[in-house]
Amino acid sequence: MDSIKDRLEKVKDRIKKAAEVCHRDPEMIRLVAVSKTVPVNKVQEAIDAGATILGENYVQEARDKINALRILPVSWHFIGHLQSNKAKYAVRLFDLIHSVDSLKLARELNKQAQKNGKIQQILVQVNISREETKSGASVDEAIGLVTEIGHLQNLSIKGLMTMPPFFNQPEKVRPFFAALRDLRDRIESKAAPNVSMEELSMGMTGDFEVAIEEGATMVRVGTAIFGERT
Repeated sequence: MDSIKDRLEKVKDRIKKAAEVCHRDPEMIRLVAVSKTVPVNKVQEAIDAGATILGENYVQEARDKINALRILPVSWHFIGHLQSNKAKYAVRLFDLIHSVDSLKLARELNKQAQKNGKIQQILVQVNISREETKSGASVDEAIGLVTEIGHLQNLSIKGLMTMPPFFNQPEKVRPFFAALRDLRDRIESKAAPNVSMEELSMGMTGDFEVAIEEGATMVRVGTAIFGERT
């Protein structure tokens, strides 16, 4: 059975090849190793093997891991659904929050960031597929939401994130990734203050090559690195 180090190297190789196919610099695409439900010793193994960004879905679980591994030089990203009442913890723990999907949450994050003397970097999550089971602003809401959040002094918008529908065929997901890229371009053209659109967080284990071809700057990969979750 492959080790975490072997699997991580294979994922990095797939990222490199996907970038080269579409004439992009592989260095411009960052790997977020999704470590939700993965025990601390396995996360440390991934860090020792070269993982530099860890993605977590649950604040409580992440807090324990971050405390256990705090001496290690890694960046922690929050990629799950975030409730406003957990904002104060999220601001203390995470370098980037991928899943800001409402003005209410943004205002709470801004308030907590102000208390902590921090400019919190965030992505705005877009429900590009309009699935009722998924979080995220609609495409129509996203431009207005980004503009409103741009007025909050202690938040810095770095781009957009999406979770498309699950298909066994990556090609079926391509239109959703392309739609997020197009939305990014539309928002960028408005040049709103305090808004940067440098990041597109999209693509997971089954479809990240297609996401890279459509402009992803961050891919969130868990299963291909840590194996199936129990």
